[in-house]
Amino acid sequence: MGMIEAILLTVITAATPLVIASLGELVTERAGVLNLGVEGMMIMGAAIAFAATQMTGSPYVGVVAGIAGGALFSLLFGFLTLTLVANQVATGLALTILGLGVSGQIGEPYAGMSGVKLQPIAIPLLADIPFLGPLLFRQDLIFYLSIMLVIGINWFLFSSRAGLKLRAIGDNHASAHALGIHVIRTRYLAVMFGGACAGLAGAQLSLVYTPQWVETMSAGRGWIALALVVFASWRPWRVLAGGYLFGAVSISQLHAQAFGIGIPPQFLSSLPYVATVVVLILISHNRRVTLINTPASLGKPFVPDR
Repeated sequence: MGMIEAILLTVITAATPLVIASLGELVTERAGVLNLGVEGMMIMGAAIAFAATQMTGSPYVGVVAGIAGGALFSLLFGFLTLTLVANQVATGLALTILGLGVSGQIGEPYAGMSGVKLQPIAIPLLADIPFLGPLLFRQDLIFYLSIMLVIGINWFLFSSRAGLKLRAIGDNHASAHALGIHVIRTRYLAVMFGGACAGLAGAQLSLVYTPQWVETMSAGRGWIALALVVFASWRPWRVLAGGYLFGAVSISQLHAQAFGIGIPPQFLSSLPYVATVVVLILISHNRRVTLINTPASLGKPFVPDR
């Protein structure tokens, strides 16, 4: 039981950044904006969170700084695509490349330093439950935030008036504009929310997953988060399930090597990305379901009537 508990704890730690980043991108895409810069925003959040923690000694300040850094970095994408109506795909790719470069510059003075880890928060009584207590009720702040985000985003999208407006913009921005909904303002807010979530996911990488700064430590997780949104059919609860599935796949390589299984480590390291490709291939076969769930205005520019 102890070994199973240890494995599940590592799966939770590996899945949390995927869930958070995917939830942010889900809200962004529900508003009709395709932001491929999740990887760049994640690594910026990781660098800024680690730097802020080193300067202040408080990982909680680092978490806030990571969120703010991701949100501010996403504003660049918003300005280029929503105000200047630049191509969203090209701008997202450029944002990723820019984020990888700038984060390396920010994190260079902190390379090799030991970080300050975000400590678990034990919930009284619940944390003492055998097996489930350490797994679910003795976790760090970011894990609890990830669960709250799933619940909150699901309620916001499907039970609130503001969520209905956001989904209306994603499905048909012209009709939403004709009804008096502020399309550009809503999309700016959605893009900033997605950036904040990506920054929080990056903060988890440098403050919880591996409490240190390593250049390109996001290691493609932003791309997996993008695939996870499609895998979940733009549904928050499916993002949670898919995030833990992908987290289990990504962490399996470490345990397989620890158990001495005779599989080349290069193949094991590629498993999360192989799983991503396989999932996308399987999803693409059912085009009807994909088209029904995909926001109709996703990736399409909007220029309001002057």
